[in-house]
Amino acid sequence: MAHAMNDRSVQLLREHLLELLGEGAAHTDFDAAVAGLPARLRGAKPPGLPHTPWRILEHLRISQHDIVEFTVNPEYVSPSWPEGYWPEGDSPPDAKAWTAAVRAFRADLERMRRLVADPKTDLLDPLPHGTGQTVAREAMLLADHNAYHIGQLVLIRRLLNAWPE
Repeated sequence: MAHAMNDRSVQLLREHLLELLGEGAAHTDFDAAVAGLPARLRGAKPPGLPHTPWRILEHLRISQHDIVEFTVNPEYVSPSWPEGYWPEGDSPPDAKAWTAAVRAFRADLERMRRLVADPKTDLLDPLPHGTGQTVAREAMLLADHNAYHIGQLVLIRRLLNAWPE
C-alpha cells in the first residue's frame, strides 16, 4: 500500500542517498580506491582474476554514466549489454586515459548527487520514460554497483601489492 511521505521523511531519504553516493559510508570510496595506483599497474591482471584496474575503472565509468543519463535524459539509449559496458583492452590506451576516466566518473557521480540533493527532484515519482524506475532507485542502484566494483578494485590492488596498508 502506497503512502505519502512527510517532508522530514523525504529529507532523511535524500540525506541517506547522498551518504551512499558520497564517502562510501561502510565502504572504501572511489577516490581512495584509485589514489596512487602506479601507471605500470593499471593494466596488470593478478593471477586467477579476469580484470585489471583499468577494466574495472572503465566499467565503473561507463555503467555510472549509463545510469545517470538514463535517469535524466528520456532520449538516452544505453550501450549493448555486456560488451558496451566494458573497455576493449586491459590497459589504458594512453597516459591520459586513466585521468580522464577518473574525472568523468567523478563528474557523473556529482551529477547524480546534485539531482538527489535538489529539493525539486521527486525521489519516488516514476521516471516518465522508464518502466517504474525512480530517482531513488537509480541512486541506490548506482551506489550499490559502485560499491561492488570499488571493492573489486581494492582487491585487485591488494593482490598487486599496490594497496596502502
